[in-house]
Amino acid sequence: MGMHSCVKVWLAVALLFQSISLLAQNENSLETTIRQQDTAFWDAYNRCDVEKMSEFFWPDIEFYHDKGGLTAGLEPFVAALRNGLCGNPNSHLRREAIPETVKVFPLEKNGAVYGAVLSGEHYFYVNDKGKAEYRDGMAKFFHVWLLKDGKWKMARVISYDHHDASSNR
Repeated sequence: MGMHSCVKVWLAVALLFQSISLLAQNENSLETTIRQQDTAFWDAYNRCDVEKMSEFFWPDIEFYHDKGGLTAGLEPFVAALRNGLCGNPNSHLRREAIPETVKVFPLEKNGAVYGAVLSGEHYFYVNDKGKAEYRDGMAKFFHVWLLKDGKWKMARVISYDHHDASSNR
């Protein structure tokens, strides 16, 4: 193999590694972005800050819950948060992800990222005024995050397999 051929092979290998590195950086950047958005959303959730929570959803949000059914549209969804989940000032839920189960997957079309799926499992804790917090249940989640006009928001949320936190599933 001549010197010219060795240089071509070396350049091809270098370009391949550079492409793999850029792809890994893009996936890491996407994962970091989605995880940061997720953390900010759940921080608002745990404080029952309905106004802040509502900023994380597109107007056509669809929320599928295996116990509560489908809620379609931002207005009905925010009303459900305000009147249901956050409707009792003496009681609220706190959510805690099970870190090793949380995964981010890119959604692409023609090589461009347009969204991401975030999935995993989480625990819910009940906080009743004047009582010690206790773990009430656990569930799985599947969130579709879409990127539009430079903003990441959730478009579809599926919350399922709700069960007692002590049961082994």
